[in-house]
Amino acid sequence: MLYHARRSALAVSALTVSTLALCTATAAHAQDAASPSKEAAGNADDDYHDTIVVTAQGIGRIDFLAGTTVVGGTDLQRSLDGQIGEVLEGLPGVTASGFAPGASRPILRGFSGDRVRVLIDGIGAIDASNTSADHAVSLDPLTAQRIEVLRGPATLLYGSSAIGGAVNVIDKRIPLKVPEEPLHLDALASIDSAANAREAGASVDLPLGGNFVIHADGSWRETDDLHVAGRLLSDDLRAEVLAEAAEDEAEDPVHAAELREMANARDVLPNSSTRTKSAGLGAAWIGDRANFGVSVSLYDTLYGVPTGPGVEHAHGEEGEGEEAAEEEGPVSIDLQQKRADLRAGLRFDGGPFAEINTRWGVSDYEHVELEGDEVGTRFLVDGVEGRVELVQRERGTWSGTLGGQFFRRDLEAIGNEAFVPANHTEQYGLFALQEVGLSFANLEFAGRFEHGKADAPGVSLHRTFDAWSGALGLYRESDSGLRYGVNVSRTARIPTSEELFANGPHAATQQFEIGDPDLKLETALGGEVYLRGRVGPVDLSLTGYASWFDDFIYLSPTGGEEDGLPIYRQQQQDATYKGFEAEATLPLGNAGGFDLSTKLQGSYTRATLGDGSPVPQIPPLSLGGALIAASDRIEGRISLDWNAAQNRTAAFESETDGFTMVDAALTWKPMRGNENLTVIAAVENLFDAEGRRHASVTKDFVPLAGRNFKLSARLSL
Repeated sequence: MLYHARRSALAVSALTVSTLALCTATAAHAQDAASPSKEAAGNADDDYHDTIVVTAQGIGRIDFLAGTTVVGGTDLQRSLDGQIGEVLEGLPGVTASGFAPGASRPILRGFSGDRVRVLIDGIGAIDASNTSADHAVSLDPLTAQRIEVLRGPATLLYGSSAIGGAVNVIDKRIPLKVPEEPLHLDALASIDSAANAREAGASVDLPLGGNFVIHADGSWRETDDLHVAGRLLSDDLRAEVLAEAAEDEAEDPVHAAELREMANARDVLPNSSTRTKSAGLGAAWIGDRANFGVSVSLYDTLYGVPTGPGVEHAHGEEGEGEEAAEEEGPVSIDLQQKRADLRAGLRFDGGPFAEINTRWGVSDYEHVELEGDEVGTRFLVDGVEGRVELVQRERGTWSGTLGGQFFRRDLEAIGNEAFVPANHTEQYGLFALQEVGLSFANLEFAGRFEHGKADAPGVSLHRTFDAWSGALGLYRESDSGLRYGVNVSRTARIPTSEELFANGPHAATQQFEIGDPDLKLETALGGEVYLRGRVGPVDLSLTGYASWFDDFIYLSPTGGEEDGLPIYRQQQQDATYKGFEAEATLPLGNAGGFDLSTKLQGSYTRATLGDGSPVPQIPPLSLGGALIAASDRIEGRISLDWNAAQNRTAAFESETDGFTMVDAALTWKPMRGNENLTVIAAVENLFDAEGRRHASVTKDFVPLAGRNFKLSARLSL
């Protein structure tokens, strides 16, 4: 009771402080200065007839990054899933952690966990999803209007945790504009066959007069256990389980029979069902020079955590022994987040700055790891994050942005398997971006200073860090719009509290995790070269990148066991990441009133530790392509995604076979314009191929979905 009272008081006080700070800065500009993309401008009904693109703050006013992918409209509807990682999986350079159907984070260029920030309109999700792969990201893709995937050195603007990239999810919970109609409605519903998914969401925006608008939304999603192609266990793991069954046959025939049943299990992944609901309420005043808005939201999900064979771990007090283990039920996670957000800013008529923008979020988060009906471990998170930006007035060819950022998180884990002690994290950041046009090219540069501290009072541990990051870019653009350039960067990442202080068993991941309180800053020198734009009739994007890390932090198995679990320890050594991303769209002509085109893409990352061994869980080479036939109201496409085998593995890491997925989709738009309807019928994994993501720590017993028929409809009025 006292703890919950403290949490509530802390959340209220933090929101009060945030509100006062924002009122001091007055109000916010809704970023309508950001220009719409060609896709948004040309296909307004693909984006709920809203052509405003809310770009991650700072990025919209500088061309610094070597690659930004925006997913919205029909593309977002086609790829919609319950977790953000699954929505983005398949973009060049992007895969998903795929821990379970209910928990999947995006992985960018082989980077995962705390190296990829998940943002909501420029502010972090403020949850525990970066703490462990089994923790879901606390946002519902059903509420997303657009999703931006940010790569390259420009992501240093969002903190040291974005050293590998950032994913910015844009919703409308704080309204962006006053609707022209008396009431604006967006709705989406979908079903699929692989998980028997049922989902629906809707939002309304209501103008009240006097430049005021209110917003309300709600969504619901429910799935059964996932249907997969073939056996649950990989060939290597199945062979191990069968060998163990043969050894146990004489002494324990019952256990041997259970092992054989597990080895031969197929078609349905047990304990993989999910249930999610979310709701949001927001209001905004949107003037000519100023804008001020707030929102509150709730995210609630319950999902199963599939477990692998042969892992037994201790629960409860000593002496309970095998009887306690036999009573354990399947592990599931019950997660809830309450969140408040605020956005504000003001435009100036004169002076060195054109506008000031600010964005704040406050979170009250809790998730419970259940073992059957018994409460195992509870994770409690209180957090607040905010940023303020001053946008410089353009002076000739010079433009830029100055800003600051604040983040605070209190995490407490309660239970016998609380693998990390209660801890407090606080970070302060200052950043700047500048662009100047030279006679021969455009020069861009940015810098960030971050001070961070992490405390674990219960174990008398305290660390402070000062991290400096910087980046420099040079690019040229031809008269035809073809842009080519080079970026170099020096980035630094502050270790997380979990990397520093973890020391205990973790039921959901089936690991005994040990941190290192003496970890140093993780730093990297990086470089990119890129080519992007139109070459004749072809739209092209090519990027090559490399990063050289000093004191790279990674979780590595030791080969030992504790409490019946394999021991994983945080370690540090140098590492090198190298790779490329490529994408091209080629027109093929016209036939029968349909424009024909093909889209080709590929990506590859090779990551090596200083001792010559591979970095764990690096995705293999992937290549893909699609054939598209589109008219004004109908589009048909068939796509192929090939993933190579990955046999370049770290110690105690299993290899994965290559696989190919074929998808097909038919899109129908019976209504277009301001009032529009889009219906998509699709089949994923058409040939029911077996596939396993190498980047997933559960790949040996959590395969990808089998053949999946999907039907969705999106309405905007």
